[in-house]
Amino acid sequence: MKILVVDDKQSLSELVAQFLGQAHSVTTMENGLAAISWLQEGNLPDLIITDLEMPEMDGFELIKRVKESGVFSDIPIIVLSCRDSSSDRVECLRLGADDYIVKPFNPEELLIRVEKLLIRQ
Repeated sequence: MKILVVDDKQSLSELVAQFLGQAHSVTTMENGLAAISWLQEGNLPDLIITDLEMPEMDGFELIKRVKESGVFSDIPIIVLSCRDSSSDRVECLRLGADDYIVKPFNPEELLIRVEKLLIRQ
């Protein structure tokens, strides 16, 4: 399975990539704009994991663009953010995210949530 991780903090995306890379093919992007460009080049991941706070295009806008695109709208999205407010969670779910995990996170929990979403594909 192909997973796209979008986070401006390279250390975090490398940690996620290392953890999920044991069972999946992981690509990392530094912001939503880079992720959208990558998708438009014809890349089709099975899952997107995104942060919310990023330069150029944040996670909210990324979720909106992916879900409105038609072509990519079926790709499940997990938000991985340090923002723990209920309104952020609600906004992400309303925009079409499938799950929301707060940093710092347990890598094992992330793996389980990823596997559950990929099984539904």
